Amino acid sequence: MQVPFLDLKAQYKQIKSEINKAITEVLESTSFILGKPVQEFESEFAKMHDVKHCVGLSSGTDGNHIALWALGIKSGDEVIIPANTFIATAWGATLCGAKPVFVDCHPESYNIDTEKVENVINKKTKAIVAVHLYGQPADIDPLIEIAREYNIYLVEDAAQAHLAEYKGRKVGGLGICASFSFYPGKNLGAYGEAGAVTTNDDELAQKFRMIRDHGSVKKYTHVLLGHNYRMESIQGAVLKVKLKYLEKWTEERRRVASRYRELLSDLEEIKLPVEMPYAKHVYHLFVIQVNSKPDKRQEVRDKLQRFLNENGIGTGLHYPVPLHLQPCFKELGYKRGDFPVSEQLAESGLSLPIYPELTDEQIEYVAEKIREFFRRKC
Repeated sequence: MQVPFLDLKAQYKQIKSEINKAITEVLESTSFILGKPVQEFESEFAKMHDVKHCVGLSSGTDGNHIALWALGIKSGDEVIIPANTFIATAWGATLCGAKPVFVDCHPESYNIDTEKVENVINKKTKAIVAVHLYGQPADIDPLIEIAREYNIYLVEDAAQAHLAEYKGRKVGGLGICASFSFYPGKNLGAYGEAGAVTTNDDELAQKFRMIRDHGSVKKYTHVLLGHNYRMESIQGAVLKVKLKYLEKWTEERRRVASRYRELLSDLEEIKLPVEMPYAKHVYHLFVIQVNSKPDKRQEVRDKLQRFLNENGIGTGLHYPVPLHLQPCFKELGYKRGDFPVSEQLAESGLSLPIYPELTDEQIEYVAEKIREFFRRKC
């Protein structure tokens, strides 16, 4: 049996006629940047996340940058981010000239450890970026309190968390603003690069719109320093079609996660992801950890990955090198051992296939092959 890590073709086949019609309409209009498809998507995405404004962008990475740029983050400032995240989170700070300051992740949620944030705050600290990693919201309320106490911004990186909820509240409006990614493999994916920022702040939303379009409010009048971060019309059209199915697809992801738990909860050799009591997890990724001795966990994890791949099962590593150990951040002075929880996850974590179209038969096959690996190993 073949179980790909992600099957975008299966999703496309279900909505092919709608997608083709939406793309054809854009082609026939010959209006390819922003325009009506993007505006309609922005409105519907904002409504779905209970926020006033959504501003469509050319990528989620652009969203990380524009969020901090519009808030005035600059050279000499510091921005707190988790060590356990994709590197695009850090680019938001570095592209503004600011210094990323890393914090370890919580051993259960895998998100930023809120109890360790205050330890790194100083006069240069201007923002905290709360990443809702793998589809699970970060513990936001303690971060809101910290941000208020120190008069700094709280920004969400919701690239992997479309429709996720924290204590019944949708992500996207929990901080001053939030960035989203619509990379094709995301829970809501474009057919190319695309992203967005959301906010309830009218003035900030206007700055987002100006910055994404060369700092202009009208053509050839440039009020602010800006960039070209505009969403393409085709991506807006595709996302608008797919948005109708997002709630259903989210529940299907949760179904897959629940089935994995049923089939693997008694297997002592692995640790399953924990859905925190305050969160509605949307399972962009389902990351297990191998329970082995510290000097063996990466070796066992890699052998498990090879075994699954040999048996037709796609897997992923998210993320094998924590940010503080990335070569590009060598000058920041971090070393191995600084963030042990993030380092353990990097060495022992393995992402299993999870997407709405995954069948019970495929899920059971994945679970059985994991069990078979550990039976053989023993």
